Amino acid sequence: MKAFEFLLNKRPEKPRSNGITMVLDKGLGLETASSLMDISGEYVDYLKFGWGTSIIHDEDIIKAKVEMYKAHDIVPYTGGTLFELAFMNGKLDEFFTRAHNLGFPAIEISDGSIELAREDKLESIRKAKDEGFEVLSEVGKKNPLLDKDLSLDERIEFMQEELDAGSSLVIVEAREGGKNIGIFDSSGNAKDDEVDCILSKIDNDKILWEAPNKDQQVYFILKLGNIVNLGNVSSDDITSLETLRQGLRGDTLGKL
Repeated sequence: MKAFEFLLNKRPEKPRSNGITMVLDKGLGLETASSLMDISGEYVDYLKFGWGTSIIHDEDIIKAKVEMYKAHDIVPYTGGTLFELAFMNGKLDEFFTRAHNLGFPAIEISDGSIELAREDKLESIRKAKDEGFEVLSEVGKKNPLLDKDLSLDERIEFMQEELDAGSSLVIVEAREGGKNIGIFDSSGNAKDDEVDCILSKIDNDKILWEAPNKDQQVYFILKLGNIVNLGNVSSDDITSLETLRQGLRGDTLGKL
């Protein structure tokens, strides 16, 4: 029982089809991650091993963390940069095999840092699905200058193509900083008209909005309710975000 359970605005339990929280693991130690999940794991749906961090850590630790996350009904997955590196080096088959061996049930497929032909990306999504992975794909570039070359119509078109190819969720790129990328301006504020345009074309339950900053999380929760899917959440902010979702913090108190 929670300490003040009579005051809780309870959300649906996992597995959830919306109100998803994706947390970024940037290299947490096993004990630290385990303790964090003991207290907050029920509020986490997906756990991304950020970019290529899993390459430089011992495989036994990675395996142990993957199994620990799965024990908390969390879907751990590899960051998109790891896929991009494997694709660049012509080692996609080896990448899929290794991800299976490490216990990952899902992978992210992106082209945020490399130039990748549309059909190559879509085929990679289909291939990963055939290999038995859940696929989350990301639309957008990590370089703000390149990302600006992607029109809103193209962004929406690419999102739908990737869902049609088999992605369970399509991620709107925002990086860790959440500024000057995708639907965020240079101050980190969401471009409301662009968000509305995307929502008019794409099912909200299929979108994972990267929103690393508190103000961005508040924006989406007030706009779309606590059923909005949010990603790139810092491991330090799991509890903070959940209190926002449940109207337990001044920013959303009495507003949901």
